Amino acid sequence: MVVAGIVAGGIGSRMGNSSVPKQFLEIGDKPIIIHTIEKFLVSLSVDYIVVGVHADWQDYMEDLLRKYLNANDSVFITTGGSNRNETIRNIITKADELWGIDETTIFVTHDAVRPFVSLEIIEENVRMAEKYGVCDTVVSATDTIVRSSNDEYITDIPLRGEMYQGQTPQSFQYGEFKKVYESMTEEELNIVTDACKMFFLRNRKVHLVRGSVLNFKITYPFDFKMAKVMLEENR
Repeated sequence: MVVAGIVAGGIGSRMGNSSVPKQFLEIGDKPIIIHTIEKFLVSLSVDYIVVGVHADWQDYMEDLLRKYLNANDSVFITTGGSNRNETIRNIITKADELWGIDETTIFVTHDAVRPFVSLEIIEENVRMAEKYGVCDTVVSATDTIVRSSNDEYITDIPLRGEMYQGQTPQSFQYGEFKKVYESMTEEELNIVTDACKMFFLRNRKVHLVRGSVLNFKITYPFDFKMAKVMLEENR
């Protein structure tokens, strides 16, 4: 079984004066999160979708599913957590309650505000998770990466050829996630907000899936404007 976990627990504080979380802003004729969900609905590899939403916005999300997806019976909602990994854990718990999961169940976790993920990226995530247990979607860094440990001056300039920018989906088999998650201390879980970082800290190999510059995260007003332009061009 393959479950897509859409992470939508945030409130979008970096989007400026918006009265709703950024995943609910409209581009084209529908909210960003609906565009994202639809990408997973067309994937033949994905069986179910669980959306982790902030508790204050669950009723709103239910209304959106009824309006845009006719309450599709393969899409479900659960309460988001206080951080990304807790939201993913809640998504896993919901999937287990609904369908029962085992160690080979694959979770393809994805940001709600990356609506331009391609079907190819989704399918490759499933394939790599089946083969290796865990994978992360990345794109090669095109700019030189400068590191500063004190926010005042450069402390390191890594080789650009070895640098990648992380995207989503991040995908894994449940059995692999369970082992790593249960080995983390409470302090680590509060600090590490990236599922693949947990695997890395426990010396697990995280295989790479090639992403796309089009699979960007809508975080700031400029990203929102770009997303609207892209949709208009594709009409």
